[in-house]
Amino acid sequence: MDSLNLFLLIGTGLMFIGLLLGSLSTRIGVPSLLMFLLVGMAAGEDGIGGIEFDDLSTAYVISNIALAVILMDGGLRTRMDTFRLALKPALSLASLGVAISAALVGAFTTWLMGVDWRLGLLLGGIIGSTDAAAVFSVIKGAGVNINERVASTLEIESGLNDPMAIFITLMLVGVLVEPDAAFGFGMILTLVQQFGLGAIIGLGLGAVLSEILLRVRSNEGLHALLLCSGGAMVFALTNLAGGSGFLAIYLTGLVAGNRRGGTGDNVLRSMDSMAWLAQSGMFLMLGLLITPSELGQHLLPALLVALFLMLVARPAAVWVSLIPFIFTWREKLFIAWTGLRGAVPIVLAVFPLLAGVGETRLLFDITLVVVLISLLAQGASLRYMARLLKVSVPATASPKQMVPMAHSANRYLMQFEVEEGAKAQGQRLGTITTQRITPILIIRDKTFLNLSEDPQIEAGDMVSWLAPLSEQDYLSDMCHKITVAERRYFGDFIVRGSVPVDQLVAVYGIHELEEQLKGMTVEAAFEDHFGQHAVVGDTLKLGGLRLRARTVEKGRVIMAGIKLPQ
Repeated sequence: MDSLNLFLLIGTGLMFIGLLLGSLSTRIGVPSLLMFLLVGMAAGEDGIGGIEFDDLSTAYVISNIALAVILMDGGLRTRMDTFRLALKPALSLASLGVAISAALVGAFTTWLMGVDWRLGLLLGGIIGSTDAAAVFSVIKGAGVNINERVASTLEIESGLNDPMAIFITLMLVGVLVEPDAAFGFGMILTLVQQFGLGAIIGLGLGAVLSEILLRVRSNEGLHALLLCSGGAMVFALTNLAGGSGFLAIYLTGLVAGNRRGGTGDNVLRSMDSMAWLAQSGMFLMLGLLITPSELGQHLLPALLVALFLMLVARPAAVWVSLIPFIFTWREKLFIAWTGLRGAVPIVLAVFPLLAGVGETRLLFDITLVVVLISLLAQGASLRYMARLLKVSVPATASPKQMVPMAHSANRYLMQFEVEEGAKAQGQRLGTITTQRITPILIIRDKTFLNLSEDPQIEAGDMVSWLAPLSEQDYLSDMCHKITVAERRYFGDFIVRGSVPVDQLVAVYGIHELEEQLKGMTVEAAFEDHFGQHAVVGDTLKLGGLRLRARTVEKGRVIMAGIKLPQ
């Protein structure tokens, strides 16, 4: 009993310290995952804790379970509109991008260290993919709101790129274990199987799981547990069938989070706690697995490989993969820099060790250094790079509460508190209500107002609306005082996308206008330039006016900010 209590004390103590330091690390821009890793290293055999842990099989199993929970949570938070927007570029990065990155790193490692080309390429496959846990965590904790095109591409890429990385790793492990075996069409079929079965099973069972949960009336905590356990079943079943469990559970979360009203805020908060538990426990355990004294033997080549990956291989892979898509050079550069490595490369590095491939401890040590450098350099600098490259947008004030309504054509119940100095203050309810917005309730001093009397809105009122998600920014602008950052970024005035361009430029006395824009609306002008892929923050110049997309729905600009000429 004493040994059990001691084990419990050490485990929970490490978790508490990691969570405490992780919550503080965001203030100085250091990724919380790095703090968990460092706490684990400090408690390990080379640290003050002196805990010896080298059970690779246990680490492999726990890491897979944790990654499944993290990917499930990421899928739940991905809106279907966002998924459609970023699917093609993310899929290109997850397939072609991983292959290019692996090939370049493999060639560089072979040249630098003089190892067998198969070992070099194996290292490239291991560290070729970005990590979902690192990407989701660092983007959420960066303290900046990255534009949707970039953020969704990075997040979806990290959820889709595991099949390619696993394929390359297993293929090279097979080549090293059985040099005389023939690897041709069968390996290509394995890759197709990984992607295909992962997608089919994930989407199919995700729909089944979401239907079951919609019919089971349960509290939020139990609902989140049902989601996790059901997702874990999908993960295991897909792996047994020969598909990618990581891809399947991400798509299961995507379907469950978007089907028939999606998942409520309370369920997402419960899932967020589970994801934090999973990633903190996983990185603490991986930290215990690291022996810093052994890393020093290959520190210099590992640093050079990490720098080559960040500065050469990843940027080249991003530039080639995104050629067919609409991304600015700033966005491409940011995506290239935010190729975060984390738990996935460490888990993949365990594959050759478990298979008994020679010299793979060298690859494992290099992988650990690459992950540490990636989290420290790329993770810690993400917020600064986002501002430097101008891919961040001001965050809109969120509703007090927002609940998806089932069977309501993607409508949400949103509650806002009207701030002093907001546009809605002093206006009649009817003057700020549109066809897409239905006022439900106004509470003033704990009293319910009669909406049929078209009351005048005052500061402090709690107003509830039924509206589509695309109207959230409009309601936020009406109920909250616009910040200096929002005014500086979007401009002093907001215009609807349905406003004709001719009328807009006439109001502001602009005479220089491109011929093809005449007769278009603001929305059509954005579509002419960006296609149906516009996101918040995209900029369009009309004569001397600068329009910046303020609210976007399915690639259509609903509202735009106006920046007047000097």
